[in-house]
Amino acid sequence: MAMADQWFSASQVAEGVHLVRERFYHSGNQANIWVVQGTEQDVVVDTGLGIQNLRGFLEDQELIGNKPTLAVATHVHFDHSGGLYQFPEVAIHKNEVEALEKGDNFETVTFLSDSEIVPPPTRKWKASNYRVRASKVTRTLEEGDVIDLGDRRLQVLHVPGHSRGSIVLHDQVNRQLFSGDTAYMGSLIDWLPYSCVSDYVQSCRRLQALAPDIHTVFPGHFETFSGQRLESMLTDYINSAGVLHRATAGVMGALSSIVLRGRNTNNIPAKCCFYGCCCHCCL
Repeated sequence: MAMADQWFSASQVAEGVHLVRERFYHSGNQANIWVVQGTEQDVVVDTGLGIQNLRGFLEDQELIGNKPTLAVATHVHFDHSGGLYQFPEVAIHKNEVEALEKGDNFETVTFLSDSEIVPPPTRKWKASNYRVRASKVTRTLEEGDVIDLGDRRLQVLHVPGHSRGSIVLHDQVNRQLFSGDTAYMGSLIDWLPYSCVSDYVQSCRRLQALAPDIHTVFPGHFETFSGQRLESMLTDYINSAGVLHRATAGVMGALSSIVLRGRNTNNIPAKCCFYGCCCHCCL
């Protein structure tokens, strides 16, 4: 059985920054969990699935515990928000507060299979029973907010597109960017509930201007990369987001909404757009 002390791995990737991963979640959706240590406060950026005790692991590893800890979600999707309920101090963008506090497993796009969790946490565990637990938000984030850790400051930038409440955290002094799912070394996803291609393009253009001043990007998935690579991938996305891309995203959004409705029948939004993607801009 996958016990909590085995479930996670941790490694230091920069001064005051540790990467934590869920070792038995075998999926491209396995999210990076970042621990950013400060002199006055520690911040956990994204919290994984929440199947095992992340907070306990971080305390056992002495990555948090001596100072106040704030758990921040770059967005509400299940692979990033699942463990938020384990922390007393939780922050997320204002557009996704309601979904998190209600445990809305439609907007969190909760979808997990037994084959992705090997070995399972208990003998009777089933992925079909997995849900993101409702979490109380203690700090609502907005554009321009600053999370002060004492010796470093993380500025909140609202970058909708992947989700309506997606944010990145910018450490200007250390030239670091915690990018969530807005940018990572893989195909960028803009076809989920509350995704919006038009918003994504505008967010990419905004980050393009920031990229020359970024040394390291700590993404929501896969490996870290440079600001130069960030600029290149943002340009590629903007150039690809034409009429055909938008139409394809609309169709995929409709299909993903159908699947998620079927899986999360108790968490269906009251209204949805024509294309089924629940975004506010459509095509």
